[in-house]
Amino acid sequence: MTSSNNSSFSTCDLCDEHKGDETGSFRVLPPIFQSYGAREAFSGPVATVKCFEDNSAVKAAVETPGQGRVLVVDGGGSVRRALVGGNVAATAARNGWAGIVVFGAVRDVAELRETPMGIRALALIPLPTEKRGEGQSEVAVLISGIWVRPGDWLYADADGMVVGASRLQE
Repeated sequence: MTSSNNSSFSTCDLCDEHKGDETGSFRVLPPIFQSYGAREAFSGPVATVKCFEDNSAVKAAVETPGQGRVLVVDGGGSVRRALVGGNVAATAARNGWAGIVVFGAVRDVAELRETPMGIRALALIPLPTEKRGEGQSEVAVLISGIWVRPGDWLYADADGMVVGASRLQE
């Protein structure tokens, strides 16, 4: 698996190319995410975690080889606890993850901004999660009404994020 961690693609161009898609294989994530990582543009095959106010499964995922993948975390949209912080992001970058997209909150913004990967989330909150060992990995997740599945390809740049059922650009 390879990923693109530069701006060799444009989400606007991808939307233009796929605007007639009626199969549901091309999806646009809503403009509700903020960018917190050092890389604005990133892409790669998707791995998923579904959890709620417990980042145990997120930590376990980023401790594995990322191989240029993008971790999409369905935190249920909760902004009461941070699912990713500086340590988790540093581990992800060290292990070769291209990016993390959190449908929830993150923390340690100064550290996140220095992390050489893409990081998107709904909001910042300094409160960490409780560790209960809960969560699911590699399941389809519903992010603000948009399905994202393991193996999909996610593309993110300054204009937004899009998801394809397969790789959209070489």
